[in-house]
Amino acid sequence: MEYKLHNGSGGLCCKGCSRQDNKLNTYDWLADIPGNAEECDMVEVQFKNTRKGYYRNSNKIKLEKGDVVAVEAAPGHDIGVVTLTGRLVPLQMKKANFKADTEIKRIYRKAKPVDMEKFNEAKAKEHATMIRARQIALSLNLNMKIGDVEYQGDGNKAIFYYIADERVDFRQLIKVLAEAFRVRIEMKQIGARQEAGRIGGIGPCGRELCCATWMTSFVSVSTSAARYQDISLNPQKLAGQCAKLKCCLNYEVDCYVEAQKRLPSKEIELETKDGTFYFFKADILNNQISYSTDKNFPANLVTISGKRAFEVIAMNKKGMKPDSLLEAENKQEPKKPIDLLEQESLTRFDRSKNKDGNNNGNRNKKKKKGNNNNRPQQQAENGNRSQQEIGDGNPQSVENENINKGDRENRPKNNNRNRGQNQGRNNENKRPEKGTNPERQQNSNSERQPNQERRQQRPQAQDRQPNQERSPKPERNKNQEKPQNNEKPVQE
Repeated sequence: MEYKLHNGSGGLCCKGCSRQDNKLNTYDWLADIPGNAEECDMVEVQFKNTRKGYYRNSNKIKLEKGDVVAVEAAPGHDIGVVTLTGRLVPLQMKKANFKADTEIKRIYRKAKPVDMEKFNEAKAKEHATMIRARQIALSLNLNMKIGDVEYQGDGNKAIFYYIADERVDFRQLIKVLAEAFRVRIEMKQIGARQEAGRIGGIGPCGRELCCATWMTSFVSVSTSAARYQDISLNPQKLAGQCAKLKCCLNYEVDCYVEAQKRLPSKEIELETKDGTFYFFKADILNNQISYSTDKNFPANLVTISGKRAFEVIAMNKKGMKPDSLLEAENKQEPKKPIDLLEQESLTRFDRSKNKDGNNNGNRNKKKKKGNNNNRPQQQAENGNRSQQEIGDGNPQSVENENINKGDRENRPKNNNRNRGQNQGRNNENKRPEKGTNPERQQNSNSERQPNQERRQQRPQAQDRQPNQERSPKPERNKNQEKPQNNEKPVQE
């Protein structure tokens, strides 16, 4: 499989990326869309360091990011690298405040080997030219610093970048430089921030400088930005590599200004029955204020929220003094630690099952305990039910009844109270037999309720005691024919 290199660093890269040594690199997230380059004939070309220009591709040359092209210049031509094509170029022109009245130059062609030879020869003379120009400016007693020199691609023009705090009359300097280097001279004044962007470097945050990567417009930074953020005014920490205040001080100023509106003024004193409290420090983003009983040093520090501070101020205006600053503060319960690896545990499902099983067991025990009080009455009803089943002609019920009779005769007689307790314990220890369905048992009990009401209306069932012994039933002859379902058994 063949891979096409779209960068000059020798590594594989997507079309949206450009060479990593280019400053102010713009990622083209529309590069892989078919037909994106043909949507707009404007192309962004970057030269040495951070200098960029916008040119028209009037010849409809197929260009991609990383191509070296020859573009139109005031005298001759210049050599640059294509850094952006397609629909994003007009947006970048708008971001760079490109004026519509400005004459747009065009792209000649892709750079040829002859063009690259001239460009390399001119680029090799830049450092020596800068050193020589600094010596000439020093001899002329000019209060300026020449920071960089850039030759045009064909070597016919040189741009001198200088830094000066005051206005400099460099007319004599231009004449001397033109005689010394035999090229057309152009002077450009830049600021300290732009110089740091052209040189590049790593900031105290550990990342590349913002002015060398993405920042194009430099806004003035004042010390008020540090005051709003409650930062100590230490010039060694607040200054960047350009010896100016760091540009990142302006990034979060709006957030801090908005948060300070929810805090009272530092000059307001809070009066309580314990004494007077003065402002000591504030955590702006957390909306917390610390007050001290002394103005000069921290003593008896009390930290309250901004809402509580406004409440105390309102009470002081009414002539009232609270007992303490923390009176209305609710004690926050400590948060329970959260196990972040709980979802990776293999036994996380067993815990929920054990909990459910324990809950179900407790419910069943409560139900069984509640039913123990009605044991004697239920036993009487069960006895009547078994007698009715014998009358219905079920031979299996007759055998069960005879077995139960023998057990009752041999069992010692106890009080009704002890009997109910023992039966309740035995029922708790019993387990349901396999294959039994609790729903089916409930349905059978509901069907037997009308029969139980009829039995209770009979005088024999009402007069019978729970401990009364039953008279033995005559045994059925085995030779007797089995009655049909609709017929009742013939009693002897």
